[in-house]
Amino acid sequence: MADTPKIRVPKTAKKGEIIEIKTLMPHIMESGQRKDKDGKIIPRKIINKFVAEFEGKPVFSATLEPAIAANPYLQFNAKVEASGTFKFSWTDDDGTVTTAESKIEVA
Repeated sequence: MADTPKIRVPKTAKKGEIIEIKTLMPHIMESGQRKDKDGKIIPRKIINKFVAEFEGKPVFSATLEPAIAANPYLQFNAKVEASGTFKFSWTDDDGTVTTAESKIEVA
Protein backbone atom coordinates (compact mmCIF):
# COMPACT_ATOMS: atom_id res chain seq x y z
CA MET A 1 0.00 0.00 0.00
CA ALA A 2 2.09 2.87 1.24
CA ASP A 3 4.48 3.91 3.94
CA THR A 4 3.90 3.31 7.62
CA PRO A 5 0.89 5.16 9.06
CA LYS A 6 1.47 7.84 11.66
CA ILE A 7 -0.79 7.83 14.71
CA ARG A 8 -1.04 10.03 17.79
CA VAL A 9 -2.79 8.67 20.83
CA PRO A 10 -2.03 10.04 24.31
CA LYS A 11 0.11 7.64 26.38
CA THR A 12 -2.05 8.23 29.46
CA ALA A 13 -5.51 9.51 30.33
CA LYS A 14 -7.89 9.70 33.27
CA LYS A 15 -10.86 7.34 33.47
CA GLY A 16 -13.77 8.83 31.50
CA GLU A 17 -11.58 11.39 29.74
CA ILE A 18 -12.26 12.27 26.11
CA ILE A 19 -9.01 12.05 24.18
CA GLU A 20 -8.05 13.30 20.74
CA ILE A 21 -6.67 10.77 18.24
CA LYS A 22 -4.88 11.75 15.02
CA THR A 23 -3.94 9.48 12.11
CA LEU A 24 -2.12 10.12 8.85
CA MET A 25 -1.71 7.47 6.15
CA PRO A 26 0.89 8.22 3.46
CA HIS A 27 -0.89 7.25 0.22
CA ILE A 28 -1.21 8.75 -3.28
CA MET A 29 -5.02 8.36 -3.40
CA GLU A 30 -5.31 8.15 -7.20
CA SER A 31 -8.91 9.05 -8.15
CA GLY A 32 -9.03 7.21 -11.49
CA GLN A 33 -9.83 10.44 -13.33
CA ARG A 34 -6.34 11.62 -14.24
CA LYS A 35 -4.36 10.63 -17.33
CA ASP A 36 -0.69 9.79 -17.63
CA LYS A 37 1.71 11.46 -20.08
CA ASP A 38 0.48 9.11 -22.86
CA GLY A 39 -3.16 10.04 -22.31
CA LYS A 40 -4.13 6.75 -20.63
CA ILE A 41 -6.31 6.87 -17.55
CA ILE A 42 -4.42 6.14 -14.35
CA PRO A 43 -6.41 3.45 -12.51
CA ARG A 44 -8.19 4.35 -9.29
CA LYS A 45 -6.29 3.38 -6.14
CA ILE A 46 -7.61 4.86 -2.93
CA ILE A 47 -7.99 3.94 0.70
CA ASN A 48 -11.71 3.35 0.81
CA LYS A 49 -12.25 2.46 4.48
CA PHE A 50 -10.79 3.42 7.83
CA VAL A 51 -11.70 1.73 11.13
CA ALA A 52 -10.54 2.45 14.68
CA GLU A 53 -11.21 -0.07 17.44
CA PHE A 54 -10.48 -0.11 21.15
CA GLU A 55 -10.03 -3.57 22.64
CA GLY A 56 -11.95 -5.05 19.68
CA LYS A 57 -14.89 -2.65 19.88
CA PRO A 58 -15.50 -0.07 17.12
CA VAL A 59 -14.76 3.54 18.10
CA PHE A 60 -14.76 5.34 14.74
CA SER A 61 -15.05 4.42 11.06
CA ALA A 62 -15.12 6.29 7.78
CA THR A 63 -15.80 5.45 4.15
CA LEU A 64 -13.42 7.42 1.94
CA GLU A 65 -14.19 8.51 -1.61
CA PRO A 66 -11.92 9.52 -4.54
CA ALA A 67 -12.25 13.23 -3.74
CA ILE A 68 -10.24 12.89 -0.52
CA ALA A 69 -6.71 14.29 -0.65
CA ALA A 70 -3.54 12.26 -0.83
CA ASN A 71 -2.14 11.21 2.55
CA PRO A 72 -5.52 11.15 4.30
CA TYR A 73 -5.48 12.71 7.77
CA LEU A 74 -8.24 11.79 10.19
CA GLN A 75 -8.80 13.29 13.64
CA PHE A 76 -11.49 12.17 16.08
CA ASN A 77 -12.25 11.89 19.80
CA ALA A 78 -12.81 8.84 21.97
CA LYS A 79 -13.83 8.39 25.59
CA VAL A 80 -11.58 5.99 27.50
CA GLU A 81 -12.70 4.09 30.59
CA ALA A 82 -9.82 1.61 30.96
CA SER A 83 -6.29 0.90 29.79
CA GLY A 84 -6.04 -0.91 26.48
CA THR A 85 -5.00 -0.90 22.86
CA PHE A 86 -6.37 1.07 19.93
CA LYS A 87 -6.15 -0.71 16.58
CA PHE A 88 -6.41 1.22 13.32
CA SER A 89 -7.02 -0.28 9.85
CA TRP A 90 -6.90 1.29 6.40
CA THR A 91 -8.33 -0.74 3.48
CA ASP A 92 -7.15 -0.06 -0.08
CA ASP A 93 -9.15 -0.65 -3.29
CA ASP A 94 -7.09 -3.78 -4.00
CA GLY A 95 -8.05 -5.29 -0.62
CA THR A 96 -4.73 -4.54 1.07
CA VAL A 97 -5.21 -3.72 4.75
CA THR A 98 -2.62 -1.73 6.69
CA THR A 99 -2.87 -1.74 10.47
CA ALA A 100 -1.28 0.09 13.38
CA GLU A 101 -1.76 -0.10 17.14
CA SER A 102 -1.24 2.21 20.10
CA LYS A 103 -1.62 1.51 23.82
CA ILE A 104 -3.02 3.88 26.40
CA GLU A 105 -2.81 3.69 30.19
CA VAL A 106 -5.87 4.91 32.06
CA ALA A 107 -5.60 5.85 35.72
